[in-house]
Amino acid sequence: MSQVENLRPDLQYIADWIPPQSRVLDLGCGDGELLAWLAAKKEVSGYGVEIDVNGVVACVANGVNVIQSDMESGLSTFEDHSFDYVVLSLTIQAMHNIEGILQEMVRVGKTGIVTFPNFGFWENRWQILMGRMPVSETIPFEWYNTPNIHFCTVNDFAKLLHKSGLKIDHQLVLNQGEKVEFLPNLLGSLALVRFNKV
Repeated sequence: MSQVENLRPDLQYIADWIPPQSRVLDLGCGDGELLAWLAAKKEVSGYGVEIDVNGVVACVANGVNVIQSDMESGLSTFEDHSFDYVVLSLTIQAMHNIEGILQEMVRVGKTGIVTFPNFGFWENRWQILMGRMPVSETIPFEWYNTPNIHFCTVNDFAKLLHKSGLKIDHQLVLNQGEKVEFLPNLLGSLALVRFNKV
């Protein structure tokens, strides 16, 4: 990974994966930090999609093209292959129709990139063994106020992609921002997956 300043660790790797002058759609883009960085450093063009009004206002302040919309209703406003990359970072676990959004990502883009907290991380397993729902850096909510409705492991997500007719192009698993090579489903807290159609 090259040094990408001022971005979350998962966004640093995503920024490395995206070549200059690509067209990018960032779903659940928050304040638009990834798109703003890519536009400034790699001349990337694209849009963010964000439902939260504060995120939309922050995107505009950061000079990011943003559409206020609920991804759950689909990406029908975008034509097939409108983008080179479609990014969904730390959001998929809060969505209802995960299979649908994955298919939409590779319809409107050539390549999808998803990041998600790995529920199979050993600290999460230990907390469950101790009789409580996990709370961690990547899963920072209590069970009663979490926006997350689906938890999955690295292995679960790979199985879902295969079932959905999608293939993994590249996968990284991180712990505290560093790559985990050995037993990633056990020792990694955050997964990054780049995928496309078979």
